[in-house]
Amino acid sequence: MKILGATLGDCIHVAGILKFLEYASSSGHNCIFLGTRIKISKLVLQIKKEKPEMVALSYRLTPKTAENIFKTLDKEIKKHNLHNVKFAFGGTDSICRVAKKFQFFDFVISGQEDMKELSAFLTGKKHSEEKMDYPQNLIKRIEKMYPYPLIRHHFGLPSLKETIKGVETIAKSKVLDILSIGPDQNAQEHFFTPQRMDPSQNGAGGVPIRSPEDLRKIYNATRCGNYPLVRCYAGTNHLIKWAEMTLKTINNAWGAIPLFWYSVLDGRSKRPLKKAIIENQKTIRWYGKKGVPVEVNDSHQWGLRHAPDSIEVATAFLAAYNAKNLGVRNYIFQYMFNTPAGISPYMDLAKMYAKKELLNTLSDENFRIFDLVRAGLASFSSDPDIAKGQLASSIILSMALKPHIVHVVGFSEGDHCATAEEIIESCKITHGVLHNVICDWPEIVKNPRFRKRKEQLISDAKVILDAIKKLSNSEDPLSDPESLTKAVKTGILDAPDLKGSKVAKGSICTKIIDGACCAVDSENGKIISESCRVESCFVQYSETYL
Repeated sequence: MKILGATLGDCIHVAGILKFLEYASSSGHNCIFLGTRIKISKLVLQIKKEKPEMVALSYRLTPKTAENIFKTLDKEIKKHNLHNVKFAFGGTDSICRVAKKFQFFDFVISGQEDMKELSAFLTGKKHSEEKMDYPQNLIKRIEKMYPYPLIRHHFGLPSLKETIKGVETIAKSKVLDILSIGPDQNAQEHFFTPQRMDPSQNGAGGVPIRSPEDLRKIYNATRCGNYPLVRCYAGTNHLIKWAEMTLKTINNAWGAIPLFWYSVLDGRSKRPLKKAIIENQKTIRWYGKKGVPVEVNDSHQWGLRHAPDSIEVATAFLAAYNAKNLGVRNYIFQYMFNTPAGISPYMDLAKMYAKKELLNTLSDENFRIFDLVRAGLASFSSDPDIAKGQLASSIILSMALKPHIVHVVGFSEGDHCATAEEIIESCKITHGVLHNVICDWPEIVKNPRFRKRKEQLISDAKVILDAIKKLSNSEDPLSDPESLTKAVKTGILDAPDLKGSKVAKGSICTKIIDGACCAVDSENGKIISESCRVESCFVQYSETYL
């Protein structure tokens, strides 16, 4: 679409109109800026000459003068029959109130509105309060809004009643697109075996969901405002039964299933590792057959346990590889920044780009990858004012990936689970960041230090993946539960925080060096190359088991 832009009257303030044109240009539109202080007569001549589909105008001086200008423009539009051209206006709140009185303006924005409304307008769809304007399918909602990312936040209070009330408040605020329900641990682990629940743990870590009807009540509370999509954390047992229930009750936006976790590996379930991998793969396949998008959230789980960056990158590929092999067509990959604590912004972004480049080798017409970014919870201060700054800075960094979804972690989470009001404030902080960075981003990725680290991590990840391939005679060892289990038992996949595990070695040592999380020698603290570390794992495994 061709868009002409200009400031009217004697207005020389160009920041707003240029930002609008830049945003429209980044969305694929052909934008022409006519300049400042453009007279109505000249504007009409340019419209006739360029034949644009849209004209974007700005004026930021006095309301009375603006009204006179708009009256003149209204007459010229009628005189020259320019009704086939869309007119958009941007200015201060006081001028926008005047502009809204004139019917020829199709869109009026002061900068306080939701940017998603602007995205919808540029695609030729007017926003409204109707449900039909808010797609209830994840991929359609992404496609409608991109490059503006969908906003997601998790929510679950210890009281079902208070959770339902908070969900309605959040939906009416229209600050997020995806509400993730966080059930308590009793629900995640024992929903289908309630006799095993510990009553003293009710509400621990989330909302005490005890029946499908509880989920329906939460979902019904979202049927207002901008009708956010709803999803729910996966159970740690009876995964397919949980998946069936959440799809029926809340139209689960996507399934989030791990490959290695929710097992004895992390203690969130008592399932043996190999059995857990098999069951997890079956659940991923079930989602794939249903056409439901899937997130295999393994990579950052290793990072949360201080695994080296190389293992994070390798397991990112493993997760996506398994999802593709199991029939998933739309894949959600979550990039958790600021993890582990101490990683520098440069090294953090290099790690994420290494993941992204490896995953892109799997992408094709049958396997689409959608990027989700989030801040690491452990990086947040318990001081809410400091945490607000940390939230904003993490989102700024993560926008370098041009994500499809931003998972907002509330600024209060370093101290307590976010309330509805804190979620709304956190999402507004996020929208404020996006307003400033959505159009452009400094090219950190061209920095030689960044590129060197990214390439090193890709190389190290391939060493790890090649090692896993040698663990069995399976035709496809990267998706073979036996090979994947051995990868943990041998220490090829390992993390310091797994020390004492019944299944993992937990013997690896890591250290933040020059901003990166590296595997190091436990005696001298020096970096160990991945080839040496993996070879050592094979030697120890052979001495123990062969």
